[in-house]
Amino acid sequence: MRWIEKLDNGLAWLSRACGWVACVAMLLMLFNVFYDVITRYIFNDVSIGMQEMEWHLYSVVFLLGIPYALQTDGHVRVDVFYAGRSDTFKAWINLIGALVFVIPFAVLIGTYGYSFALESLHLGESSGDPGGLPYRWIIKAVIPLSALFIITSGLGMVTFALRVLKGDRSYQIEHSGEGLA
Repeated sequence: MRWIEKLDNGLAWLSRACGWVACVAMLLMLFNVFYDVITRYIFNDVSIGMQEMEWHLYSVVFLLGIPYALQTDGHVRVDVFYAGRSDTFKAWINLIGALVFVIPFAVLIGTYGYSFALESLHLGESSGDPGGLPYRWIIKAVIPLSALFIITSGLGMVTFALRVLKGDRSYQIEHSGEGLA
């Protein structure tokens, strides 16, 4: 079962890469908001493009932060049936949850998100505001891209659960939810 270890490590690497991109987008958003506030209140100047860039960057933070949160168990969940249980129980919950909920939901989002982004590309959609950002399809394309990475994180949940069931890994040590911060 050496292949499952390599697959699990590769999927975890992809999810961590999403986390790093989300962190960089968060820092860029911080500087963007700082710039926007300074120019608005000190120089009495407003940039619609910079304001729109804020929600574009926030979208990247949110959409690419999800795969990372899934990989590190940093996501919100109701721990009534999960907390204080054995690793075997947690592995079965994560295995079933990934196969029944995470992956099918991500496929659904990816399917509709792809159509959404493609329609935006074909329409040549841009901001409706003067001075706004063009090429709105770029940010809309992050939706199906995020769905793809959520699927890889869901598969990573499956491979990690299989490794826990095999006895190679543990949830207490590996998935502390601490991560990038």
